[in-house]
Amino acid sequence: MKLRFEDFKPYMRVLTYCRPYAGRLLAAFFCMALSAAFEIAPPWLVKNMIDDVLAKGDWAMLTLIAVGMVALCAFKAAFAYGYSYLMAWVGQKVIMSLRLELYDKTQRLSLRVLYRHRIGEFLSRITNDVATLQSVLSTAVVDLIVKSFSFIGILGFLFYINWKLTLITFTVMPLAALAIDRASDRLRRIGGEIQEQLAQLAGIAQEALSSVRIVRSFATEDMEYERFNVQSGKHFRAIIKGAQTKGFLEGFVEVVLYLAMAPILWLGGRDVLAGRLTTGELVAFLIYLGLLVQPVRVISRVVSTIQQGVASAERIFEVLDERDEVAAPPSPAVLKNMLGEIVFEDVWFAYYEDSWVLRGLNLRIKPGERVAVAGTTGAGKSTIADLLLRFYDPTRGRILVDGVDLRELDLASYRRKIGVVPQDPVLMKGSIAYNISYGCENASPGSIKKAAIMAGIDEFVSSLPDGYDAEVGERGVTLSGGQRQRVAIARAIVRDPVMLLMDEATSSLDTLVESQVQSAMNEAMRGRTSLVIAHRLSTIREADRILVLCDGRVEEEGPHDELMAARGRYFTLYSIQGTEPVKTGRPDA
Repeated sequence: MKLRFEDFKPYMRVLTYCRPYAGRLLAAFFCMALSAAFEIAPPWLVKNMIDDVLAKGDWAMLTLIAVGMVALCAFKAAFAYGYSYLMAWVGQKVIMSLRLELYDKTQRLSLRVLYRHRIGEFLSRITNDVATLQSVLSTAVVDLIVKSFSFIGILGFLFYINWKLTLITFTVMPLAALAIDRASDRLRRIGGEIQEQLAQLAGIAQEALSSVRIVRSFATEDMEYERFNVQSGKHFRAIIKGAQTKGFLEGFVEVVLYLAMAPILWLGGRDVLAGRLTTGELVAFLIYLGLLVQPVRVISRVVSTIQQGVASAERIFEVLDERDEVAAPPSPAVLKNMLGEIVFEDVWFAYYEDSWVLRGLNLRIKPGERVAVAGTTGAGKSTIADLLLRFYDPTRGRILVDGVDLRELDLASYRRKIGVVPQDPVLMKGSIAYNISYGCENASPGSIKKAAIMAGIDEFVSSLPDGYDAEVGERGVTLSGGQRQRVAIARAIVRDPVMLLMDEATSSLDTLVESQVQSAMNEAMRGRTSLVIAHRLSTIREADRILVLCDGRVEEEGPHDELMAARGRYFTLYSIQGTEPVKTGRPDA
């Protein structure tokens, strides 16, 4: 792959994040140019030292050169500090903006996209890929610009001293350019491989650590260690390949430049002896030629870093450019006085093409109605909840809330009016009070305690030394499954929602506590539109209406007593759970 403009498109896009800081960038470039100028001036003073001071005994020139050398170093240091500070400031601002945008995008990605990858892979892009890009912006780009200024300045001095020797020197430059060009393609591929292997490594670690109970229960620590070890080896080999390529490139370019020294020494020495060149000019020419090695060597190293940065930038923008499956409308509607009427109109949905989960579902839930959804595993119960929360959009048909299509609503304001209790509650690291009030920052201590009482968790929390300030640990590991479930129930209640959505809210509770919490939940659902995804059918007997799903459609519908009297699929499912004996039933149930 050649070094073409297309290769730097990701960086051109990164530059758009620099627009608010254009003034500081221009000041930084000004400092870079002056720093490079002061850096390459000393060899010219050496030329004057030899030709004017040593050859002619010019004492005034000697003093001027000594003072000038100190002044040049001071000015170079001052301007180097200036561009270092300015570029670091701008670079960190750009990276912070990019990281925040990437984090925000990752949080809002379609669940379909998130479920295709390990979470650790996304974390790697937010941390490792952004860190690589940060290194490029704060170091590589600065080196490239400064050394480019130096290269141009040195080249100007070389042509000024002796243009013929300069042209002879640059006959070997195409070899260096060829080496850089050939290595760039390999470096970019290796850079992408390094970041990909690192993302896989982070994914394995995150997966194992988040499932530490399962790992230890099945005594698979050694197996997980081996997985991590194998992936570490792949990452190591990718890094070594990159180091080998960079090492060869830098060494080859340096050898090529020093190859130019031999003819210059011979031809330059001959010109001095013939009087066509002064001794000071030859020495200055050789010093500049030696100085030319550094910017070319740095530029060759920067090329490799930039190629790896391109790979990271592409991985970052791959996430940022991911199509928003659940797109926000141009002018979102806000339901200020939401009633909670839910209507599914001919809703079809498939997670994968032609693999239908819901097939023409028609459903209407009146404001304040308590509706339960039952059915076998895979019937589409949880999919209804996901669609109602607009984690996905229907493949066909539409969902209306208070007569407004979900795709036209402001999602944030809509979701704030829904209380959700998932089947597998996840708590945040923090106190119990923080977790109950999560998403409802204005909740008072009194409302938190009231919600806890309704969820049946207050007595336990009050018995703790720190009470509601007790820490739950990451993902709530210090609490039992039932306690986490009750905290999740309290979290749904405290926001006083218009709608309650419960995906088997009592699945982790024992029979006694389940009865207590179910009574509290029945009270909490009073006057609110409630949708209960039921696995344990004993928990939904008090529902106003029960929907029995089969193959993505509503097969039966009605209150508990009517469905039991009908002796259909609901009767069979209810009886299988051992709640009531089976007397008769359909053969195909």
